[in-house]
Amino acid sequence: MLNKKIEKALNDQLNMELQSAYIYQSMAAYFEGINFKGFAKWMEVQAGEEQEHAKKIYDYIFAKGGKVTLEGIDAPKTAWKNAEEVFKESLGHEQAVTKSIEKIYALARKENDYATEIFLQWFITEQVEEEDNATSILEKIKLLGANNSTSMYLLDKELGARA
Repeated sequence: MLNKKIEKALNDQLNMELQSAYIYQSMAAYFEGINFKGFAKWMEVQAGEEQEHAKKIYDYIFAKGGKVTLEGIDAPKTAWKNAEEVFKESLGHEQAVTKSIEKIYALARKENDYATEIFLQWFITEQVEEEDNATSILEKIKLLGANNSTSMYLLDKELGARA
């Protein structure tokens, strides 16, 4: 049976992952609207990954005999100054997700919930990758210049190759 404190924390994380998917979908729409189809595809894939993360938590809550509680999702931001601003926000968001998961991990440890600790290890590893991806793209944008159309065109093509 899932500890009620952990159940609440996991439900909060589940909802955060769904919010993340919504944020990334909005970022994809922004890029689609300015004809950066590669950036849009990258964000679409990211949105899908966030939905998968939410589903993992959803399934885990049920597997442990808990109850899933879905909450309302806030409308995401829809406009940015440029790609650099989008990826700064993406990185900041991923850092907030990392902190949230780490808090749940600490709670599971405190409550001696070893199964949840093990379950969350996958998410901790995933967050290292998420932050690294956002940082890498942000650094490329800074290096190339967010307003350099040739460089951004090439980066758009690169990001569009994400599967």
